Amino acid sequence: MKANGTTVEEILANLSEERIEPFNKLHEIIVKNLPSGFEPGISYGGLGYVIPHSLYPNGYHCKPSEPLPFAGIASQKGSINFYHMGIYADPQLLDWFVSEYPKQSKQKLDMGKSCIRFKKLDAIPYELIGELMKKMTAQDWIDKYESAYNPKTRTKKK
Repeated sequence: MKANGTTVEEILANLSEERIEPFNKLHEIIVKNLPSGFEPGISYGGLGYVIPHSLYPNGYHCKPSEPLPFAGIASQKGSINFYHMGIYADPQLLDWFVSEYPKQSKQKLDMGKSCIRFKKLDAIPYELIGELMKKMTAQDWIDKYESAYNPKTRTKKK
């Protein structure tokens, strides 16, 4: 679902009434804990947290005009979704998150590869999301991305 707006401010202002508070709180906790080098912005038409072209000029390999995506949030039909590429790319980070989640939320973890769906808006584990955001630096993400997703830097199999 494409966000309703073309700037961070427009997206945050154009949410449905029941989503305004939890979505904004999630955005605020992410920004508060975002390591240096990442910034909020529009990524693939939604609210994202990216490494800008000024730090990573190549951009995203699928669409180089886009900054390198890292995380994002979206207001979907039945949930607020949080996306974190670090979880997808780093098995140790995924294991940490999965083990910590039940300690901070009574809701069962509803998760895809990099997508965590929050259907009960009053059960979003904001502190856990804040901790997660601090666990990977911009350089860590660039290194992880280049070794896994950038075909130019992949080791060729013999």
